[in-house]
Amino acid sequence: MNSYIFAAVLLALLAIAYQVGWSRSRQLATAGGTKLHSRSQYHGALAAIWALAPALVILGLWALLGDTVNSSYIHSLLPQDIMAEGGPAVTEASQRLRSIASGFGVAGELRPYEAEAADALRQFQFIVLLVVIGAAAATGIGALLYARKRINPRLRARNEVERVIGLLLLASSAVAILTTLGIVASLLTEALRFFTYVSPIDFFFGTVWNPIFSTEGGRGEYGLLPLLWGTIMVSVIAMLVAVPVGLMTAIYLNQYAPRRVRAVVKPVIEILAGIPTIVYGFFALVTVGPFLANSGDAVGLNVSATSALTAGSVMGIMIIPFISSLSDDILNQVPRAMRDGSYGLGATQSETIIRVLLPAALPGIVGAFLLAISRAIGETMIVVLAAGNSPVLRANPFEPISTVTVSIVNQLTGDTDFAGPQSLVAFALGLTLFVITLGLNVAALYIVRRFREQYE
Repeated sequence: MNSYIFAAVLLALLAIAYQVGWSRSRQLATAGGTKLHSRSQYHGALAAIWALAPALVILGLWALLGDTVNSSYIHSLLPQDIMAEGGPAVTEASQRLRSIASGFGVAGELRPYEAEAADALRQFQFIVLLVVIGAAAATGIGALLYARKRINPRLRARNEVERVIGLLLLASSAVAILTTLGIVASLLTEALRFFTYVSPIDFFFGTVWNPIFSTEGGRGEYGLLPLLWGTIMVSVIAMLVAVPVGLMTAIYLNQYAPRRVRAVVKPVIEILAGIPTIVYGFFALVTVGPFLANSGDAVGLNVSATSALTAGSVMGIMIIPFISSLSDDILNQVPRAMRDGSYGLGATQSETIIRVLLPAALPGIVGAFLLAISRAIGETMIVVLAAGNSPVLRANPFEPISTVTVSIVNQLTGDTDFAGPQSLVAFALGLTLFVITLGLNVAALYIVRRFREQYE
């Protein structure tokens, strides 16, 4: 409820400040025919920024310190005997008071002090809310009056607004970068803890995967190669399915399909990208797996319903719209003059596609393939349901296998205390997968950037 009140106050302050700044600049422009340095909307935006900044600071401080203030006041309302017990007793009593004051109520009868203490807490929270809102509004209005006083014909409002927008964009970029660094740091920290139990050589070059959750101190074996090979096998099968179908689809839509057909077919294909991966996994488990097993029996092959072939085939179907859409966009970027020149020399449409269009678009298409491979390597739900979860180093795609993502799910499922290698190995696997996908994405972006610099 408080969040809605704060949002309403900020929106009202924003609207009022913008209108005041806009009106003041218009008055200056029309009073004596003075020419302003910046347009009126920039003056309004600058006034809004000045008004919002101190209000946001007040609300931010309350968001950081509000819980501490409430907790201190609640502790002052608790009887001395409960405070003397400390620990869980204080936590439970504080939570009961919060529940009663908020109106949710608690189980059982109220203790003698709770009704009066809850009323006091409710009044305290109401008064504090009014104080915070009043302080935010007062500081905002004061800043607005100062901003209005600053408005004059020579004020470079546009420059100041653009400077603030640039800082906001920089902050947004910093959040993305810091989030990535935080993920890497958390993975690296826990992975280093894992390597205090298991040697990195045994992990990266081991051929047996057999983690043991045991109360007798057994650690098991943590060889990465079976999982890495299973991941590569499933990804290769997926690309064998997705690359030809996706590329041929892109060529048809780009070169052969009439506009009406393209307007219908392309959105239908891209719907596949919006289907949740758990649905693909269920489809692989219920439909594709039994179909491949029955087909194998018909020709004398022993194909398991849950296998690398099942997971890879369905994953390839999922990646088809990814490849087709990117390849179609890349083919559209090839200059029309190159195609016209080929036709002018007497080449047919198929010859133009093979000898001109595809070679010109090849760097971008390769980048799309690399992005698709990274998508396949990081897929989880399809392989969890359809790969068979058999972490054995084998080359037969008709048999069950396991992948890195499946093992991460297995090691983090259930009660985990992150005190032994059985759970910490998930972070080492995640770090390995992160490095692989990061390398593929960097390579793909480099290729695509080089392609764009050449043909744009």
